[in-house]
Amino acid sequence: MRDNNSKRAAPAVTAKSLETTYVHLRNNQSAADIEVTPTFWQELGAGKRPELDEGRTLMQFDFTEDWATWERHPAGDEVVVLLSGKADLILEVDGREQRVTLQKPGEFVSVPKGVWHTARTSTPCSMLFVTPGAGTENRPR
Repeated sequence: MRDNNSKRAAPAVTAKSLETTYVHLRNNQSAADIEVTPTFWQELGAGKRPELDEGRTLMQFDFTEDWATWERHPAGDEVVVLLSGKADLILEVDGREQRVTLQKPGEFVSVPKGVWHTARTSTPCSMLFVTPGAGTENRPR
């Protein structure tokens, strides 16, 4: 007879890198690994990753130069956290550019839903992003 109170073995927990594995923070309070493949961004842009339309995606990027594009997230606010270096986030608010300088690790900015933004860097930096990916738009700088 099977004991209904027996516990299942916990899944193995291992360290991963945000350079190769993003994290999908689902609306149901669970988290799922997202393997970053060479075609990930093309798939996302083509609507081939509908599971990522809800919740947020946790990502980390290193930058050595200004962003080539502006972006905005119509599905919600994006949180950008400086991990190292220095960066200026440029937000287009009411037709005017607003600069927010991040210069100490841990400083962050919450980019409001639908606000176009880009970044300028004069020194290499690393930033963490908590992004609502659904409907993300880009335009040239």
